[in-house]
Amino acid sequence: MMLDSEIEAPVGRESSDTPAGTPRRRRRRGRVLLGATAVLAVAVAGGVYVLQNGQSKPPPAPPALPTAPVIRTDMVNVRNMDGTLGYDGSYTVLAGGSGRITWVPDAGDVITRGERVYEVNGHRVPLFYGSAPLWRDLRQGVTKGRDVLELERNLKALGYAKGLDMTVDRTFTWTTARAIRKWQADMNVTRTGVMKMDDVVMQSGAIRVTDVKAVPGANAGGTVLTASGTERIVTVALPVSEQTIARKGGKVRIVLPGGKTATGRVSSVGKVATAGTTTAQSQTGQGTETATIPVYISLDKKRSAGGLDTAPVTVGFAGTAHKDVLAVPVNALLAAADGSYSVNVVNAAGAVSSVPVKLGIFDGDNVEVTGDLTEGMKVQVPRS
Repeated sequence: MMLDSEIEAPVGRESSDTPAGTPRRRRRRGRVLLGATAVLAVAVAGGVYVLQNGQSKPPPAPPALPTAPVIRTDMVNVRNMDGTLGYDGSYTVLAGGSGRITWVPDAGDVITRGERVYEVNGHRVPLFYGSAPLWRDLRQGVTKGRDVLELERNLKALGYAKGLDMTVDRTFTWTTARAIRKWQADMNVTRTGVMKMDDVVMQSGAIRVTDVKAVPGANAGGTVLTASGTERIVTVALPVSEQTIARKGGKVRIVLPGGKTATGRVSSVGKVATAGTTTAQSQTGQGTETATIPVYISLDKKRSAGGLDTAPVTVGFAGTAHKDVLAVPVNALLAAADGSYSVNVVNAAGAVSSVPVKLGIFDGDNVEVTGDLTEGMKVQVPRS
């Protein structure tokens, strides 16, 4: 294909555009150069190379990879374990005595001191706080006991000892009976000054109803409901072989469903191991079992779990700690076929060199490294 610039008058004839006296040899040279320019233009269109003023220009270099600095920091290896988010404690509430159930709460209701747990024959049965249920009717003349102490604590906390010279102790006095009568007036029951065993539900603190077993109209004397505490906790069945990573008061990181994270602390570690499932069989035919111990974790921020009732979570326990070590981002590592690792270091002039490294512990997105590196060096971090 010829370009317009290559068209000329036939050889041996003067073109009307050619100045008179122009040598023919010179005109031919011009045609050859124009033709070469056309060929080079086609080459450029094909993306091979470019000629400018007779000199070659190399194709542009690929963009440089981003870099990250080598840092000096403290590293802690984290061991992740499966856990369950739920509520603390498990309680069963029984309706003692006789009569009919006339009201029950709904699952999910939270009941605090003085509030009704259920009703029998139209009378409220409220919640009192204590370490054990009442085991006898309390009236003047009973012997000293812890149940008297817990009764008086509740009467005072609810305001029924106000204006009375009642001493909160293990002794039932006439002032205790007067406080009971004030409470009975509010409960709209006969003012006897006697606290019967079935007049209240005694639990260690506020409760959250998990399941309602009774229905209005049922006879009293059986299970009314099951409940839990109101504090959110995470429970981990920790293998006995890993129990050294769980220390009371130790900090943990909790990953909730959806990727949201929270922090917490180990509140207690169980002392009784539970046998697991058979995992191996020895030559003698006897199986080996993986035993676990329960670990209970409280959340640092009570609202961090949101509206979740029960959910699977991942708990990160702090393990091995290395202080004042060099670290790079995990994705800066380059793996070789022989299992070794290296990083690409970029100097101030932009030159890249490969530096072999040995790995230490991993902590989040960083990994401990040792090698011919110093703090502040730049390493390439491939784009993810």
